[in-house]
Amino acid sequence: MLSKHHWWRDAVIYQVYVRSFLDSTGDGIGDLAGVRAGLPYLKKLGVDGIWLSPFYPSPQHDHGYDVADYCDVDPLFGDLAEFDLLVAAARRLGIKVLLDIVPNHCSSEHPWFREALESAPGSTARARFHFADGRGPDGGEPPNNWHAMFGGPAWSRVGDGQWYLHMFTPEQPDWNWRDPEVTAEFDRVLRFWLDRGVDGFRIDVAAGLYKHPELPDSDDPEADARTRDSVNPLAWNQPEVHEVWRRWRSLCEEYTARDGRERLLVGEVSVPTAREHALYVRPDELHQAFFFDLLGAPWDADAFRKVISEAMQDIAGTGSTVTWVLNNHDQVRTVTRYGEPATEGSGLGAARARAAALLMLALPGAAYIYQGEELGLPEVVDLPDDVLTDPIFRRTGSRARIRDGCRVPLPWSGQASPFGFTSGAESAKPWLPQPEYFAEYATDRALADTRSFWHLYRDGLQLRSSLPQLGEGTLQWLDTPPGVLAFSRGDGLVCAVNFGTAPTPAPVSGTPLLSSGPCPAGVLPAATAAWWLSDL
Repeated sequence: MLSKHHWWRDAVIYQVYVRSFLDSTGDGIGDLAGVRAGLPYLKKLGVDGIWLSPFYPSPQHDHGYDVADYCDVDPLFGDLAEFDLLVAAARRLGIKVLLDIVPNHCSSEHPWFREALESAPGSTARARFHFADGRGPDGGEPPNNWHAMFGGPAWSRVGDGQWYLHMFTPEQPDWNWRDPEVTAEFDRVLRFWLDRGVDGFRIDVAAGLYKHPELPDSDDPEADARTRDSVNPLAWNQPEVHEVWRRWRSLCEEYTARDGRERLLVGEVSVPTAREHALYVRPDELHQAFFFDLLGAPWDADAFRKVISEAMQDIAGTGSTVTWVLNNHDQVRTVTRYGEPATEGSGLGAARARAAALLMLALPGAAYIYQGEELGLPEVVDLPDDVLTDPIFRRTGSRARIRDGCRVPLPWSGQASPFGFTSGAESAKPWLPQPEYFAEYATDRALADTRSFWHLYRDGLQLRSSLPQLGEGTLQWLDTPPGVLAFSRGDGLVCAVNFGTAPTPAPVSGTPLLSSGPCPAGVLPAATAAWWLSDL
């Protein structure tokens, strides 16, 4: 059994979507200096670390997930000197810093891809990517029938007739990890940032990297686009990918051996089952991998119990801890997702989101919070077409599953946009428009209102850090009526959630230690979660 000093096993990490957190320059785009200015707010909230979305030089076709240079800072967000100041400030406050690394694909503006375009078929430069001849008499058809996750074919043709693979957009060519130069280059990238003091990496598309070596046709070529997920078994979750994580784990442990500071690898792993997920967090691979099944579960007691039980059985069984998440920059926010109907400010959605937050924070393992989640922000569902920037919308013309609505800049103060987000003149506009109702969610108002989402999260995080029953460990399910989940943690900590529409008897007598809404002694209201200390 690993000891408590492994900080990452029960850490709570706050995801900072840099361009939407806080703007220090007045250009309407959040930046690294804004993140540094916001660190005291995050310290007060009580998180253990932050995960920064990509801030590398990029043409921004996919908001930085098309990286042109992995070892620098885009001028939009600052420079390396500002990054160093941010890391130093976070270190003084005891806040870990994780970077978002994107190893599955790069930008079409990356120097190596530009070199590949200028080189001949079969060249060393092209071997770093997936270039192939087309099918048909003149090679005019793509090498296989795969479709990109963001819509359209997964192949684009270049001037000499060959095609290159891109599982997202044409501006994001996929690396060929069977080429040793790619492996060596990412070793260099990780060392560059580890040498600057980062505490680890969130790994984008961690089940990707390797493709089937023969690049055959798929039986369901549009599955990725239809689901907006990595479903195509020929393009994702290939067995060779595990060798990458063993290599990266060894590299991180090399740095830990030097100074005693554990570096963390947490993967964005989307695979069909918890059992396959568990393969990524074996003792010599990733420390953590996001367990998205909780995020994807409908508001239903049986569904939540199923995914939690599977995670505890299959993932915790590896010796790792489960990494729970309810929101991120790619998903509709819980307040809207759980609402009926899904509209901004839905009272039911807000109550359910508060209850889900307490449930997540009571579960064994680590948890990740997406910025604005602690404010109870809803999804912005009525952005006009002309401001949408998501490449899914640009490629398909469809608003289905687009991600702009959860990326609208945070409201900090005041009664009108930009709500303190940007320090510019009154005419300065955030890069995505903030709706008028964001005034209700501004951080200054949230901190002043003890009934707010913010105080619920802050109180939950304080108890989580002070109660030995919480954090890593196990849980034991308790008998409950239909529509209610309850479990115990350690010595007498009980968490219960009423997923139903009517009050039920509480599983524990007495007043709760913390509840997501009004919770009289002996009663668990609908759409409410509560924690008790009990002799059960």
